[in-house]
Amino acid sequence: MQNTRLNNLFEAIAAKLAQWFLNPWRRMSLLVISFLFGFFLGTAISTTAGQRAELDIVVAGVLVLLTEVTSRVFYSPGFFTRRSLWVEAINLLKVGFTYSLFIEALKLGS
Repeated sequence: MQNTRLNNLFEAIAAKLAQWFLNPWRRMSLLVISFLFGFFLGTAISTTAGQRAELDIVVAGVLVLLTEVTSRVFYSPGFFTRRSLWVEAINLLKVGFTYSLFIEALKLGS
């Protein structure tokens, strides 16, 4: 990639954000926010997809595909050597999403 001013700006912003998230409290707060956003996303998607009842199977297939791809990336053998914050945040988003779908299923079953 060429060394342009825009590229330098993005690299500087990424370096500052990485330095800022080295603080354990900021890192944990980002991960908790990611989990809670996944919970919200699961609730929102299940209610809106169930409202129309036209593309339920397609939406379910896409969601299963996304969760499986996320699991494949997070649980790959080389993950614990690189330990990326963004991969952890996406994994917690997936966990919150799946937990929300389980809670919705329990609400429908009772």
